[in-house]
Amino acid sequence: MKAMIIKEIGTTDVFQLAERAKPEAKAGHMVVKVKASSVNPIDTMLRSIELPWSANLPEILHGDVAGIVTEIGTGVTDFNVGDEVYGMAGGINGVDGALAEFMLVDARLMANKPKTLTMKQAAALPLVAITSYEALVEKMNVQIGDNVLIHGATGGVGHIAVQLAKVLGANVTATYSPANVELAKTLGADNLVDYKTESVADYVQAYTDGVGFDKVFDTVGGDNIEKSFEAVKFNGHVATILPIADPLQIALKSLSFHSILMLIPLCHGINHASHGRILTEIATLVDAGKITPIIDESNFSIWEVARAHDHLTSGKAVGKITLTV
Repeated sequence: MKAMIIKEIGTTDVFQLAERAKPEAKAGHMVVKVKASSVNPIDTMLRSIELPWSANLPEILHGDVAGIVTEIGTGVTDFNVGDEVYGMAGGINGVDGALAEFMLVDARLMANKPKTLTMKQAAALPLVAITSYEALVEKMNVQIGDNVLIHGATGGVGHIAVQLAKVLGANVTATYSPANVELAKTLGADNLVDYKTESVADYVQAYTDGVGFDKVFDTVGGDNIEKSFEAVKFNGHVATILPIADPLQIALKSLSFHSILMLIPLCHGINHASHGRILTEIATLVDAGKITPIIDESNFSIWEVARAHDHLTSGKAVGKITLTV
């Protein structure tokens, strides 16, 4: 099969087209004919910088995949040859990813693709949907009536998180960049905040009567985490997808703090079935019209992955960048 591989960490110039042996199914796994993938920041980081998993870097990157099952290994009972599936199943920790014509996947990490989405749309969902679900449902237990603040409404994780929080019955306030205001308005948030012009104190007063938000999901990170700590109420919850430098505010406000890293099953070999379960639930919500991925207007094939990575790092993408075969 054809594959885009890397043999060293570096710029997008390290991608090269190569011939590789088509994978064969083994116990608990299945072979998927790749139809689409998407670009996540972790993909560009694995390609360009040393990370904890770099020592086991696979030749073939990208975890998000949508495709058709072509072969099933022993012990796999939930899927059949010909099924259309999606998942986040490789591209890290020595497991080859989706930048190839075929991909070997652990069946527990996969789910049936939402019927109402194209392969391209479905490939945009796995990493960001699992991350959002882990933060809002599993870690912060968002309930009907909760006042929830989501930073980064139109980002890859943020745009799914806003929609999922509404499904859960929360009152959702979301911050956005003024360049993306029209897109932000389509996501269903109850309140939108221009982070460049509105202070934390102002929107805490406007939307929580000065008490603070019950739960805050920070998908931006960096200095923005201080805004999250300022915006949350005493004894509230804050979740973030990025590391923090100073935990002092967690103690001073007696917060429940949650770090979200959906890569743990892939990197440490635990809880694989949780990913398949979450994606099955997400597919149901998608087919019910309650969650819709936002897709960038670019139109790359997986053989143009270098251009796709450059597009992501340029900051010009709006929505998830997807790659098709």
